[in-house]
Amino acid sequence: MIEKRPFDSLGRHDADWLAARYHFSFSGYHDPSRVHWGALRVWNDDTIKAKTGFPPHPHSDMEIITYVRSGAITHQDSMGNKGRTEAGDVQVMSAGSGVTHAEYNLEDESTTLYQIWIVPKERGGKPYWGAAKFPKDERSGALVTLASGFTEDQQAGALPIRQDARLLAATLKTGQSVAYQLGEGRFAYIALAKGKAKVNGVELGPRDGAAIKDEAELSIEAGEDAEIVLVDAP
Repeated sequence: MIEKRPFDSLGRHDADWLAARYHFSFSGYHDPSRVHWGALRVWNDDTIKAKTGFPPHPHSDMEIITYVRSGAITHQDSMGNKGRTEAGDVQVMSAGSGVTHAEYNLEDESTTLYQIWIVPKERGGKPYWGAAKFPKDERSGALVTLASGFTEDQQAGALPIRQDARLLAATLKTGQSVAYQLGEGRFAYIALAKGKAKVNGVELGPRDGAAIKDEAELSIEAGEDAEIVLVDAP
């Protein structure tokens, strides 16, 4: 089962500093058919204007992943962390028992990113923040795991999250394809950061999404140069 979610069908919020598109119910947008997908709770497509951002605000009991598509985002939190995450790279904040953070675009241009929330396996725990570089040329033609709750992925360099889930990404040239095995009972969600691709024959365009389950294998073929982001969740 593959449910295509065209970019134009997504929830939206437009402010003078933020243009947000919601793949799932979020903030003032509510669609009862798009509340979550397994443990995946939020997938926001944000464009943040230069010299603006999200002021300090609290979170708890959520794995919050930021995938930067262009520009950069600067993170600050109540644990004393501060870091700048650039296009193609990823940061993870495991909110645990509670943390306050801010995310600012301090650049001279707009920043675009995916903000992805995954419900953790257990409530509470010590909050955590981390970031890592994942050069796009190192995932050319292949899906690379960027964040994961599985020990073997973390040992290979993926950022840790507190759920048996994975965030993967690939950059594909026109005509290139990749395959991914989806376990029984798992929930996958794919978004195209750019380009066009077919997922098991379903055509997706720039910034479209697709909710997937009951598909043993995903075959992803680029119709034009594409950047693919995939979550595999319980």
